Amino acid sequence: MAIEVRKKGDESGSSLLYNFTRKVKRSGIIKEIRKRKYHTRVISRVKRRSSAIHREEKKADIERQKKLGLIQ
Repeated sequence: MAIEVRKKGDESGSSLLYNFTRKVKRSGIIKEIRKRKYHTRVISRVKRRSSAIHREEKKADIERQKKLGLIQ
């Protein structure tokens, strides 16, 4: 999906850039790129669950250490 803009006669560089920018915006390329940029993989249910269990155990361990005065 290449965008091509040709210079028309005595068209200035700034107007050529403006036309190119306008074509890119209208084509939807920027929307697609932004959508792909933040796409995350789907993580399996088992992996999410084991990660949550690990977080809870870690949190409980930190609380236990705080109560014992081992950490601030």
